[in-house]
Amino acid sequence: MMKNFKKIAFSIVSFLLLNSTPLFASGGGTVPPTYTVIPFVLLLLLIATGPLFFHHFWEHHYPKISIALGAIIVVYYLAVLHDSLSLLHSLAEYLSFIALLASLFVASGGILIKVDKPATPMLNTLLLLFGAVIANVIGTTGASMLLIRPFMKINEGRIKPFHIIFFIFLVSNVGGALTPIGDPPLFLGFLRGVEFFWFVENIWYIWLPTILAIAGIYYVFDHLDLKKSVYQERDYTKTIEFKGLKNLAYLVIILVSVFIDPKVMSWVPSLHPFPFGIREIIMFSVVYASFKTADKNILKQNGFNFEPIKEVAYLFVGIFATMIPALQIIAHEANVMGDKLDAGIFYWATGVLSAFLDNAPTYLNFLSAELGKFGLDVNVAQQVREFMNEYPLYLRSISVAAVFFGAMTYIGNGPNFMVKSIAESSGVKMPSFFAYLFKYAIPILIPIYLIVWWVFFYGKG
Repeated sequence: MMKNFKKIAFSIVSFLLLNSTPLFASGGGTVPPTYTVIPFVLLLLLIATGPLFFHHFWEHHYPKISIALGAIIVVYYLAVLHDSLSLLHSLAEYLSFIALLASLFVASGGILIKVDKPATPMLNTLLLLFGAVIANVIGTTGASMLLIRPFMKINEGRIKPFHIIFFIFLVSNVGGALTPIGDPPLFLGFLRGVEFFWFVENIWYIWLPTILAIAGIYYVFDHLDLKKSVYQERDYTKTIEFKGLKNLAYLVIILVSVFIDPKVMSWVPSLHPFPFGIREIIMFSVVYASFKTADKNILKQNGFNFEPIKEVAYLFVGIFATMIPALQIIAHEANVMGDKLDAGIFYWATGVLSAFLDNAPTYLNFLSAELGKFGLDVNVAQQVREFMNEYPLYLRSISVAAVFFGAMTYIGNGPNFMVKSIAESSGVKMPSFFAYLFKYAIPILIPIYLIVWWVFFYGKG
């Protein structure tokens, strides 16, 4: 099967090289042909179907497949478009992405939280709401990595896929909509000039009913499951145990390093032309130091291993590479049609694409399109602040959509896949890509997101 895949990859490369007629945007940039999204679509289909239909092959070869499909786009951009800048930009985003996820993953792996109480629906719901709140302080990735293991341990004996899925909904995504630290799309907006507290001031009244609605649905699911579950009763001490406090210092270092960027603090030196900065160096250093100094007994009790972060690193290197043309085509079309789009359309466009593309670059492209609609430039911080003050409805629409819709698929937001991998490594049989989408995300989230659209964005702008 691997030989057949190599033939397919070679055919795609040949097709792209022989049938390349890139367009030129009004700003002078090159817009790749539509068929350059083939490797991206193929990668998504393989992520969706591989674990389900050819699990053994996928498990052994997904790193090669991801890298090979990414390499197709790299070759195309170098050989046909002669565009190395887009590749370097995507590489820089990938390194920032993986540095943040890896550092939070390893640092939180050295923290052990034991809640020795019966896993009632109310306790589980309160834990999810707590995770949603702290996601705005330590990020959706940090909150997910800190709480997923204790959440599974509390429910040991009756853990079901829906427990993990609602965790992804609330803690890994929707919870982090109130601050730039909460979710990567908002952090990109912050780097471009959106004020830090703008998000909480303008989104809290959408965020609060949304997380309460999702938490309420979870409570019903868990209550019904508890009534029909058969598991061994035991005595509980009703205590909460917290070990590995020193690793909190590593989490603080990671959070502080997020702001160590020349775009945020002018005194921070740039390491250009390297595709990383001091921030990424600090985060990768934390990966090494936190693992070396971690209590090995805590790591063992947490069932810690590097497989989840390894899977994310391999798959997302392919995703970041193959989605380059998709994002450029979207940015071009959004700018061309910007004057025809209202806030509601921006909400759905940003949301749907954030579910299948990484939600951070998707958000940035639609932010650029929204500013372009009003004759403003996303690269000028003063103009971004002007847009923030004059057209808050538009900024609100894409900010809400990028964060909320990141929960729609495993690849919508970085922590999703990592939580899935941790759950599977602990023996939880998680649904496939399509089962997650059609059995849980669409029937549970889309009705809520429709109400959000109808109340806050329909017919406005």
